[in-house]
Amino acid sequence: MRIAAHLAGLLAALALAACGGGDTTSTVPVVTATTAATPTPTPTPTATATATATANTAVVTLDAGPAALNTGTNAYTAFNEPYVTITLCAPGSTTNCQTIDHVILDTGSVGLRIIQPVLNASLLAALPAESDPASNAVGECYQYVNSYAFGSVRTGDFAIAGEKVAGMPLQVIGDTGTFASVPAGCSAGGGTSITTVQDFGANGILGVGTTTTDCGSYCTVAGGSSAAIYYDCPTGGCAGIISRTASAAAPFQQLPNPVAAFATDNNGTVITLPSVPQRGVASLTGTVTFGIGTQADNALAAANILPVTSSGNRLGAGVLTATYKGKALTQSFLDTGSNDYFFIDTTLNPCTTADLIAFYCPTAPLLLSPLLTATNGATASGAFTLYSPLNVPATSDVAPGLGINPTLVKPPLPFANSFDFGIPFFFGRTVYTAIEGRPAGTVNGPYLAF
Repeated sequence: MRIAAHLAGLLAALALAACGGGDTTSTVPVVTATTAATPTPTPTPTATATATATANTAVVTLDAGPAALNTGTNAYTAFNEPYVTITLCAPGSTTNCQTIDHVILDTGSVGLRIIQPVLNASLLAALPAESDPASNAVGECYQYVNSYAFGSVRTGDFAIAGEKVAGMPLQVIGDTGTFASVPAGCSAGGGTSITTVQDFGANGILGVGTTTTDCGSYCTVAGGSSAAIYYDCPTGGCAGIISRTASAAAPFQQLPNPVAAFATDNNGTVITLPSVPQRGVASLTGTVTFGIGTQADNALAAANILPVTSSGNRLGAGVLTATYKGKALTQSFLDTGSNDYFFIDTTLNPCTTADLIAFYCPTAPLLLSPLLTATNGATASGAFTLYSPLNVPATSDVAPGLGINPTLVKPPLPFANSFDFGIPFFFGRTVYTAIEGRPAGTVNGPYLAF
């Protein structure tokens, strides 16, 4: 049986993971009482074919997480979290740079977000704050399913593998000074405030979902809001919700999908992870390749191509339907930022141990067979084997097939209409995530393929 501290860490991280990075994150937008703008898809440039091959593949590692997780009285180790390493530099500098490891690779959100204490003092001071038309600094609230992150919007030069974006906006979570006080409109939705590495389970998050920016047309008018909300932040603090132009190319205002902002290989990602035995492993290594059909190493070679909803859809972006035991769950998604499978099934055997209370504990491995249906009617099997966490040793920081009842997470996750296919779905597969409005292989995004 897994030791309590190990699983307590997993449960502590669910606020982020279950949202589709929200984990799905923006899959189910959280709209404040302010009237939201009517969404329309954001025009985006077409994908650029790569004339000269770019180093477009980065290592994805699942392990115990950054050292800060396993420190202090609330110490824990990460579980089923896919991490990448990025480089962030002061704009225009080749020397004032920092390599940041253990950044979650999340297909369920959009944008780069870093916990403030992770940044060294020299780099933090050299990352300019974005300003609004009133010459005030810009802050952002990003609302996950049952948590939220607030901080400054700054610009820096971003790089991963051989891909680069100059002057790219990012969110510095838990920033100080003007941003120390969270606006009431941000915290009003409830949930946990993310401010530390232990809150997040990572040094940061790299959202590479299906949209080009993190808010799109919702934030193009003052008062519009979605999972991302931008604030005017004079020296007295942040309060008013402001408009920000949606563009995945400079000049930026909203946080872009970093992949969409690449000069090339800018139409999606290809994530490849090996399979994992039932009892799990201590660590796992795979790859993320940027671009789909732009180089020899990222050709679209998937048996199942499933178009998903666009940013203008009332259900949110990047979702499809999962039919599970006769019920059509129309806000379902594939999400590397979710630790496990999240779905509601009152017929399954629940775990009774206090530390495992949200998990399903089948008495024997159990084949479950949800059916995925795309927006164009195409279908694919989402079948997987559900295992019990009782059989996963504490030495395993990666394991397949664990299921969580989102109604038993505290606070409960609003997943009544969702089936969250988390990172275990990606084990033993190559999964493509294509960005909205971009041709990717033989099909235009947005789509998911495997």
